[in-house]
Amino acid sequence: MNLLTICGIGFGLAMDALAISIANTMCYKNINKKFIALTAIFFGISQGIMPMIGFFLGKTFMKNIEKIYNYVSLIILGYIGVKMIVETVKKSKLKIDYLDKKKINSKVIFAQGIATSIDAFVVGINFSAIPDNKNIFEYCVIISIITIFCCFIGGLLGKRIGKVLEKKGEILGGIILIIIGLKIFFENSF
Repeated sequence: MNLLTICGIGFGLAMDALAISIANTMCYKNINKKFIALTAIFFGISQGIMPMIGFFLGKTFMKNIEKIYNYVSLIILGYIGVKMIVETVKKSKLKIDYLDKKKINSKVIFAQGIATSIDAFVVGINFSAIPDNKNIFEYCVIISIITIFCCFIGGLLGKRIGKVLEKKGEILGGIILIIIGLKIFFENSF
């Protein structure tokens, strides 16, 4: 597999994490550049580790994970997205400046990182089907670097969009998470 192909795969895998980075920084006010960088690094590491795990588990495990991973992603991202929307609507009815108080935590970032990297796991399983593939580590490093870059830029972009949209940004962020969950579900269900 050549460098251009693996970079294309890396950008493709990074898109869900990028969208979530944008949504997070649109919605949560406690996110600064340091947090954006740490989140980007976590998402990048998740996207890099999952193909390696998939590669080593290979075809045997694919039959089991293939049946459930789209459901897991839909449930996790759908839950977080709906929760964001419901909380915003509830708080706006109370006329509380909710977004200044809303804070993201490591549990949410962890769940998002896992949910968006499940497709990278399947890519790793596909890598295991390539005969004499000895470059899995290099592939995973490239995927990680691309994801970190995309998520950092997306986080900075989302912060600016969030300032413009204010409370509507959280609803939009929740909708983005639900759409990503549905995309993963429908792409892999049929």
